[in-house]
Amino acid sequence: MFSPQFRARRIRGNETFRRMVRETSVSANDLVYPMFSAFGSGIKKEISSMPGIYQQSIEHIVAEAKEVKALGIPAVLLFGIPVRKDSVGSDAYSDTGIIQETVRAIKNEVPGLAVITDVCLCEYTDHGHCGIIKNGDVDNDSTLKLLAREALSHVQAGADMVAPSDMMDGRVGAIREILDENGYDAIPIMSYAVKYASGYYGPFREAAESTPQFGDRRGYQMDPGNRREALREAAADIEEGADIIMVKPGLPYLDILRDLRNEFNLPLAVYNVSGEYSMVKGAAERGWIDEERVVMETMTAFKRAGADIVITYHAKDVARWLAN
Repeated sequence: MFSPQFRARRIRGNETFRRMVRETSVSANDLVYPMFSAFGSGIKKEISSMPGIYQQSIEHIVAEAKEVKALGIPAVLLFGIPVRKDSVGSDAYSDTGIIQETVRAIKNEVPGLAVITDVCLCEYTDHGHCGIIKNGDVDNDSTLKLLAREALSHVQAGADMVAPSDMMDGRVGAIREILDENGYDAIPIMSYAVKYASGYYGPFREAAESTPQFGDRRGYQMDPGNRREALREAAADIEEGADIIMVKPGLPYLDILRDLRNEFNLPLAVYNVSGEYSMVKGAAERGWIDEERVVMETMTAFKRAGADIVITYHAKDVARWLAN
């Protein structure tokens, strides 16, 4: 009778040995937790399509930030819901804007927690697009000036890192230049370098109240069918001064994540976006899947594909599961 020389089950059959030879692991240190801050007080409004995620006023944001830090998660990523919107997204770069005030509160009350801010205009414009509208389309170069102002205002408020998500050409260079000119050359930029025009963003648009009032964002976000273009986008952002590059969404683009890992040596982030989160939550609530097992398998997939940083709404749960 044939007897195989290689028996993988010798190792697999023992839990201790499985842990010892595991090639990919997940740590709370890998995680960033996204949060949605809203003007006012006493606000804690659950997002209907994202169970467990809230629009919150600053005092609740601070309380949750303390919880995040206690769980060993090193950073949060902030999005803002302004008190008013206009055609040029004025609140995005106001010294008293929602993000600026939230950053100050967290840095004052939760020392040691890194604060990353999303830099874009879509949450702040009355038309819901990521920049200045001219002739029915987003004007790239005039938008760059406002994105640079926004990033500078976030850093002046105390942000530890800025993360431009708008997908305007040249925005990393514009932000790097204004930060350096104002003495913030030590502040890193995490660029949404490879951001696809995805159907997985639906729940986020409810959370951030950022649905475009006309058209869509395919004119500036990447076509889901393009792979080689991702390398060009990432290379351009690196040349302009990005310190970390990101792929968004996560699960449908694991091949892109691996392509970037193979090509570049910079730290690499992935955004486990709202639609991915909501599908897991919905299936788990119906008893169709084991939530912990599926989420941890997803986190492992991101790390195995090459991510150093995982931005995820599951972050608090993941940190708790890892601690048990």
